[in-house]
Amino acid sequence: MYMLRIEHPVPDYEAWKKSFDNDPIGREKMGVRRYQILRPVDNPKNVLIHLEFDTSRDAEALVAALQNVWKNAEGKIMTNPQVQILELIETKTF
Repeated sequence: MYMLRIEHPVPDYEAWKKSFDNDPIGREKMGVRRYQILRPVDNPKNVLIHLEFDTSRDAEALVAALQNVWKNAEGKIMTNPQVQILELIETKTF
């Protein structure tokens, strides 16, 4: 499994969330299996998104699609997105 990790500041979480929920790139059709939205307890104006994929190619394709979305959103609902594609090696639940 592969995970796309995105982190960026948001000036207005509710406005950002509305845009995220509108899903302009079609996450499911792009191969996203599950996502999580996280915010640091001490900095709720920062958002982390984890999107899970079956292949790294699907994650790379989503990053390419997001580049176009971010051109219109940069400075409005989010700034300075940082992305990283990770391979899930191990998970253990206690």
